[in-house]
Amino acid sequence: MPETPQPDPKRWTALIFIAIAQLMVVLDATIVNIALPSAQADLGISDGNKQWVITAYTLAFGGLLLFGGRVSDLWGRKNTFIVGLLGFAAASAIGGAAVNTAMLLGARALQGVFGALLAPAALSLLTVTFTDAKERAKAFGIYGAIAGAGAAVGLILGGVLTQALNWRWALFVNILFAIVAAIGAITVIREPAQGRNHNRLDIPGVILVSAGLVALVYGFTRADSDGWTAGITLGLFVASVVLLAAFVFVESRVPAPLLPLRVVTDRNRGGVYLSLGLAIIGMFGLFLFLTFYLQLVMGYSAIKSGFAFLPMIAGMIVGSTQIGTRLMLRVRPRLLMAPGFMVAAVGMAILAQIKVDSSYAAVLLPGLILMGLGMGTAFMPAMSLATQGVRPEDAGVASAMVNTSQQVGGSIGTALLNTLATSATATWVSAHVTSKSDLKQKLFVNESLVHGYSVAIYWATAILALSSVIAFFLVNAGVQGGQPQRVDGDEAADDVVIPVIAH
Repeated sequence: MPETPQPDPKRWTALIFIAIAQLMVVLDATIVNIALPSAQADLGISDGNKQWVITAYTLAFGGLLLFGGRVSDLWGRKNTFIVGLLGFAAASAIGGAAVNTAMLLGARALQGVFGALLAPAALSLLTVTFTDAKERAKAFGIYGAIAGAGAAVGLILGGVLTQALNWRWALFVNILFAIVAAIGAITVIREPAQGRNHNRLDIPGVILVSAGLVALVYGFTRADSDGWTAGITLGLFVASVVLLAAFVFVESRVPAPLLPLRVVTDRNRGGVYLSLGLAIIGMFGLFLFLTFYLQLVMGYSAIKSGFAFLPMIAGMIVGSTQIGTRLMLRVRPRLLMAPGFMVAAVGMAILAQIKVDSSYAAVLLPGLILMGLGMGTAFMPAMSLATQGVRPEDAGVASAMVNTSQQVGGSIGTALLNTLATSATATWVSAHVTSKSDLKQKLFVNESLVHGYSVAIYWATAILALSSVIAFFLVNAGVQGGQPQRVDGDEAADDVVIPVIAH
């Protein structure tokens, strides 16, 4: 049996810089949302092009994640991490200096490209750096808290920067994050020598999966704007199914696949990807509707709206670093994930009770705290399980699948729940309107909006509950331990001694 390599003495310092990079990528998904109205007015972005400021990023990021994960396996995780950071900083500088719509959209797409390199490299670096069971639990607890809370941090930071400075700083701030993380990566992070993948890149797989994921994400974007039965929407969904089916067929036959099917067919990893993706659907819907509710109905400023999410961030940090980390070494992961998602669902159900005159302390505060505690507790074992038992040379692409499930889940959540809210609002208006003057009354408009938000949040509650059920019945990994474990594959030549979660 080969000797277990000694842990990196600078691994905890390395975690700081990996966490900074992860925070930058996650918060960038929401920080621009708050700054978008100011950017639209400044650059004269049309209403039709406004969504592309968000969509250009999500399409490139979601479509290229698996490619980025495999590049990190082939080229080296540290190298990919540094290139991703520097590229993200350059793209952010271009976006912050944008003088017209095209320049901003191009910069956002570039951010997505480099984010797709950076995100899986960060998680796979964490996977290969922390191998001791107890240390791995703590590291993933911190990482899970940041991954979960980053979107809410983006809302706060976006509001502060936009109001205190201007919208451009919502992009320029990434330069500081990226430079600090890159310097730390160059000086501190040491990637283990073993685990590099020396196979050729699967070009047909790259093309098929990237095109399939872009079609899927864009399909949900068009569903949000054009409707679910529009020709373009249905065409994109059909194209996505065909392309992704062709991708699976190719991957089952090529000698060096982009995504070895063993990565996703493992029961525990598959359960994590599915339950996590569903949970993100509900969570993104919450950010969307509560932001609208706080600003349009409650009259909160951008900064105050961001700070209103602080209790959820605190709950996530406690749930991930205290509850999840402490219990992960004592109970099975599903006994953290399933109750965690269910607690989050209870918090979501409380938030669905919002009214036009709801009290923040009575409704929003307890709901947000429970959401944070539940998601934080569930995220930590989910992040760790997502790469459990994979061959070292597959760590990057397994990490990319986590980000892919989150990205696709976020796109689905935004489109699906927004459609449900809009439909519920329209139904409420048609049932309650008595004259055209009603449509000009602020109270009437607010009541219609809140009804739509509430219906959508109830749907998000059901989705979170489904995520809990899936996690409980599909994930069957044992209590985390430090015992060496055979990784994917049956050949003795492929055995690698690494600590994993499942028995």
